[in-house]
Order: sequence, then structure tokens, then C-alpha cells
Amino acid sequence: MFNKVLVANRGEIAIRIMRACKELGVSTVAVYSDADSNALFTKYADEAYAIGPPPASRSYLNIDAILEVAEKSGAEGIHPGYGFLSENSKFAEACEKAGINFIGPPSKVIEQMGSKIAARSTMEKAGVPVVPGSGEPIEDIDVALEIADSIGYPVMVKASAGGGGIGMKVVKSRENFKAAVSAIQSVARSTFGDPTVFVEKYLPEPRHIEFQILADKYGNTVYVSDRECSIQRRHQKLIEEAPSPVMTPEFREEMGSAAVKAAKTIDYENAGTVEFLYSQGDFYFLEVNTRLQVEHTITELVTGIDLAKDQLHIACGEELPYKQEDININGWAIECRINAEDPLNDFAPSPGKIRRYRSAGGPGVRVDSGVHVGYTISPYYDSMISKLSVWGRDRNEAISRMQRALYEYVVVGVTTNLPFHRAVLSNDAFKKGELTTHFIEDNNILDEVRKIVDADSRASRTLASALDNYNPKVAAVAAAVKSYMESTQALDQRKTK
Repeated sequence: MFNKVLVANRGEIAIRIMRACKELGVSTVAVYSDADSNALFTKYADEAYAIGPPPASRSYLNIDAILEVAEKSGAEGIHPGYGFLSENSKFAEACEKAGINFIGPPSKVIEQMGSKIAARSTMEKAGVPVVPGSGEPIEDIDVALEIADSIGYPVMVKASAGGGGIGMKVVKSRENFKAAVSAIQSVARSTFGDPTVFVEKYLPEPRHIEFQILADKYGNTVYVSDRECSIQRRHQKLIEEAPSPVMTPEFREEMGSAAVKAAKTIDYENAGTVEFLYSQGDFYFLEVNTRLQVEHTITELVTGIDLAKDQLHIACGEELPYKQEDININGWAIECRINAEDPLNDFAPSPGKIRRYRSAGGPGVRVDSGVHVGYTISPYYDSMISKLSVWGRDRNEAISRMQRALYEYVVVGVTTNLPFHRAVLSNDAFKKGELTTHFIEDNNILDEVRKIVDADSRASRTLASALDNYNPKVAAVAAAVKSYMESTQALDQRKTK
């Protein structure tokens, strides 16, 4: 096992990796920008080094600065977490050249899977189902239009180098196709430095289902669990659960075997995720995420497997300790991404200082977070506050437990998506497991969010009035209202910015 590992990330994922290291007796090194000088993850690490100003391009994406700290600190391995440099093949290659163990797949695998077109072609040749589409970059717009016509609308225009839901657009008619291609090329060029796009069939009632995989250096590969990730905004996940409500043991084996086949085809190593789209009984390869996923927590809850520790063991050259038949799914888990964002303003980020914070707790509740009272949600980075995960003996218990956990969660000072999660968890279609990637629109979730926010605002005004007119006769009423407010997170967050 390593003696010392540098975590090239920040926030809750940095703490998550450091916790795994600490349990294994591995010393940890943090790197941080000026904006994070007092962040919790810098205090948790055994050593911490400043690497630049707040913009990620000058700090968390600065490969030379990170490698310099690794050399200075004597770190033997670098864990990239997720986001930032986690799927950057040049960073992985730089680590390899520097003789530092990159805790993830080899750089050649990351590079191969970094292009959706290349990944699609590779999987098609390997016999893994892919969505009908062009399979080639769009170079001639008229040829691409002919392909879209032959596939049939709606179609999806995608950036080849895209990720995180960025660089994707649904085109519903022939008249809008050329404009959509031009728009996505522009986004891809400015965001990824690569304007290459391609076209695929847009599937009816699509569900986003993924399989966690683990693979060692000796060709041993297993699928750990499936996850349903269909609750999304702008193609970015907000609520995930394990297993998928649509899954049966037979279907799990079929999809899981396809995921293993995909991993073996590219000689995958370490932890990764093979993502699929499911529609009307069929599934299709989507992409391989060559890193630990945000939603890895729910897989850990239903399998008892510590994925972060396994990453470290595999990176050290150890063999997987279990075979496919050793892995079992026990119960049900759900994760809600608690973000500082306003669902009623197109989920716009809500940076600012947290004035009050109380996370959920109790049986079956896990909170991965790096915030505290007085912490400032920076406009420079992702707005995630925490990953709130719960486990239940079955899906119904997991849902009721998450509802209870959301009831307990209090964040004051920034607008959060807590009302959104409350609206989804109480929705009948969600409870029935009737999910698609356009669940929010189909079920008018934002209308329910608005009702929750309005009710919270009225309760907040009731509390303010009771406190402003305090006297012994109304003290009991004010105390009762305050208690109710604290437990339901009904303070008007937008008024406390």
C-alpha cells in the first residue's frame, strides 16, 4: 500500500478519499486554491499546499503545480477524485512520466474513452449495443442532415468530447437541425476545445442506467451494482438510486455482462462506470466514465464495498478480492445532490455564505460534505453542498427515509435545491418508479417546488411576526412555530442572502 497519496481535488470528494486513506494508514496531501485556504478538506489532510488563485484554470487544473507538490511532498500516488483533471489523459500521462501512480485507469484508456465517437465505434465493434446514429464526426452538414432524416426525428446532437451533460441538444424537426449542429459545435469548441459533434437517435422514454465496474491489472473485472440516474436537469444528475426500479436479476446479469465486456474491450483498470440508455425494453451503450462517480455512495450502501479503498488497492497492483458471484445487493439506496442553486431560476448557482447548517442524521443516513457554518459557496466551483444518501431494506423504506432526512436538513444563507428534492420524493410517479430523463418536465415538478417554496415563505413570515411581537402570552406559539420551521427548513433562504 502507498505511504502517501495526494488528492488533486477539493470539497467533499477530497475528504471522502482522505477518509479511505486514513483507514488504510496512508498519509494524505491536499492542494488548494486561495479561495479554499480555510476549507475543511485542507484541515483534514496531513499536509496542504497552496497551488494558485481561485480560477480552476490556475489552480485545480494546473498540472505542473500539482506535480510539483507531489514531488515536494513525496506522494507516491495521486487520486483525482471527480471533475477537474479526473478524466484528463494528459494529466494521467504526466503522472506516469513522473513516476507517480495515477489512481485511475491508464492514460491511453482515458484518451480512448474521452471521445464519444471513438468510444461508440469501439463498443459497436465489440458487439455492445449502441444507439442508432452517424458514428462519425459531422463534417458535411448536408450529409448529416440526410442521416438525421433516415434515423427519424427527434435526434440528439452531441459533442464528441462532451461530459457532465454539456454539449447535447435534442432536435425535434428537420428545420432546426442545422442551427442545432452549429450551436453545439460552438459550445463544444468553447468548453472542450474540440468542435467535433455527431448525431444519434433520440430514444423515447429514455432511462439513464449505469453499472459500476472494478477491474484489476490482471484482467479480473466485475460489475458491482446498477444505478438509476434518470432524474436530471440539463442532462446532469440530481437524484440517483441503487438498484434501478426497472431491473430484474436476469436483466441485471445481461446489462452487467455487457458492462464487463465493454471494460475488457478497452483493457480497463481501476474503478469506472459504464453508462447505458434504456428504452422500451432495450439498452444501448452511452459512455464510460473513467473515474469514481459522485453517486458511488449508493453502490457502497447496497453492497458494503468501499470503492475508494478498492481504487487504492488496485492502483498498488493488488488483485481484486472477490469474484462476480461474491457480490450481492442488499436493500435499496437513494442519493440526493444537495446544491446551492435555485430550481425556480433554471437551477442557477447560488453562491454565498452559509449562516446556519444542520445536516440530516439517524439510522441509514450518510452525508458526504465539506461545508460548515460560515463556509462560503464559491462562484468559481461546483455548487454542491453535500451528497445526502440513505439506505433502506426496500425502495419504499429508502424513499420514506430520504423524505425524513430532507425534513431534517437545514441550510440558511444560500438558496438550495432542497425543495426540489422534497417535491420529487413525494411525487407519485417517482414512488412508482416511473422514471425518464425528462421526468422533471413530464411531472411538472417545478410547479410543486414553487408551492413548497411559497408555503415555506408564508411560514417564515408567521415566525417573523411572532418573534417581532413577542410577549409572554405568545411565547409558546412562537416557540412552536420556530421549532416547526427548524425541522422543515422553512426559513426563507432567499431573504437571508
